[in-house]
Amino acid sequence: MLKELHIENFAIIDKIDLQLGAGLITFTGETGAGKSILIDAVETLLGGRADATMVRSGCERAYVEGRFYISPPVREPVHSILKREELLDDPEYVTLGREIRLNERNIARLNGRSVNATLLREIGEYLVDVHGQSEHLSLLRVRQHLGLLDNYAGLEDLLGGYQKTYHKLQAVRRELGELRQAEQEAARRIDTLNYQINEIEAAHFRPGEEETLRDERNRLANAEGLASLANEALQALDEGTSETPAVTDLFGQAVHALSNLAKLDPSQDNLSNQGQLLFDSLSEMVREIRSYLEGIEFNPKRLDQVEERLGLLQNLKRKYGESIEAILQYAERARQQLDAITHASERIQELEFDEAKLLSQIGIQGSMLSEKRREQAEKLGRSLENELYDLQMSGTRFEVEFRSRPDPNGAPLRDGQRVAFDSSGLEQAEFLIAPNPGEGLKPLVKIASGGETSRLMLALKHVLTSADQIPTLIFDEIDQGIGGRVGAVVGQKLWRLAQKHQVLCVTHLPQLAAFGTQHFHVEKLVQEGRTMTRVSQLTGNLRVEELAQMLGGISEGTLQSAREILQAVDNQTTH
Repeated sequence: MLKELHIENFAIIDKIDLQLGAGLITFTGETGAGKSILIDAVETLLGGRADATMVRSGCERAYVEGRFYISPPVREPVHSILKREELLDDPEYVTLGREIRLNERNIARLNGRSVNATLLREIGEYLVDVHGQSEHLSLLRVRQHLGLLDNYAGLEDLLGGYQKTYHKLQAVRRELGELRQAEQEAARRIDTLNYQINEIEAAHFRPGEEETLRDERNRLANAEGLASLANEALQALDEGTSETPAVTDLFGQAVHALSNLAKLDPSQDNLSNQGQLLFDSLSEMVREIRSYLEGIEFNPKRLDQVEERLGLLQNLKRKYGESIEAILQYAERARQQLDAITHASERIQELEFDEAKLLSQIGIQGSMLSEKRREQAEKLGRSLENELYDLQMSGTRFEVEFRSRPDPNGAPLRDGQRVAFDSSGLEQAEFLIAPNPGEGLKPLVKIASGGETSRLMLALKHVLTSADQIPTLIFDEIDQGIGGRVGAVVGQKLWRLAQKHQVLCVTHLPQLAAFGTQHFHVEKLVQEGRTMTRVSQLTGNLRVEELAQMLGGISEGTLQSAREILQAVDNQTTH
């Protein structure tokens, strides 16, 4: 629902800020005052055409911004788009903006961030429908007709069951396709997989072996230096020279002295114990150095073997993975693929049986769906024709055309035929209309625009109100070519439609304008030599005067008529 609309330097609009509520909102004013410019601004906001001619004369840029409440029925798809683009800031509101510049690139904004106009159009389709002089008409998008019919008919459960079967069938067909493709390449693939598995298994690598091999190579390659350093440490610690006693001998003397000291002064037992612990650690170090020295191996042959094994590992890493673990995982996957190929023919037979079973189920469920659709399409047609009769379009005929096409691989029907199908069913649907008696039925997209189209859209919206989830509907010139009596009927229908939608309506009929829960007056002024549009909300006597003016000019008679119109509307909408 459109809550706030800000327009600046757009056409003859200087600056307008509107706070909009729920229900029916009417806009009235003299021809040329700028009512349709408001609609143009909203269409621009929704990703429509934007060029420099829209910028107010003497200005460098025009700006339109709208803040929308995301109604629960459209919250899921709108949130999906916002999350995909990482633009979800507020779960309940979204802000769209459009900046049109004279000599620079136009800018589209969504929640304050620059986006492309295509994204505005994508999200705008869930927020607003404009009917009248625009092409932003959801009911003229043929691909949506089947969904609208299904929602109108309450076929969600039946369609859901069909789609569940459809998705199962798609999964089976995907696997079948992969297996058949693999079967064609099976011989070559089997040889390749066997070679890869054998190459990896022949190496007998174990997890963690690479680190062990690198450590061993390091010791073998540096055996002479390691032995020299170990001997040097051993000599200093335990062997000594004729000139320099060993560290263990000197430390042993110190420990012996501390032991005698503690006997004379028991308070120094702790010092004697520390000395003994250090001596024991030193002795252990000496033993470990001797053991390490004995293990140092001068073995060029073993070094060659280690180098060769590391080279083999490096070769396998280039082919199958960056570590021994990755190589072993590759081998396991290869074994699984080999097993799958080996048993592919068995699996193909199973899947072909499943495919035939699911196709039969698709045919049964799809046929049931088609029957219900055709029944409800007739009901929809009768309801719509009754609505159009009220709107002074008597004689108008409406039908839903269903189209299907043969497909040898399609869903089987009871008569033996096979037809193409998709996630929506066994057919496509399109709404057809014959506005005038004697004329043939034509697609909605080919009928005339203007007031006739707007009334048709109103009738469709009124009939499909529970099916159509778009929160904001805008009707421009819906009263074109109709009189006051029918205008009251249109107003009542719009008011009823506004119980489930926010409805904005530009009108010249006081009988229609009186139904508005909000009433805005649009007027054109000249200030300081500049033409501008001003929009003000009317209440109380100001609204009565506006309706009287629309009836032919303010007088006691028209003022009284205006009050009577408002009273009649109040009686209709409160009972």
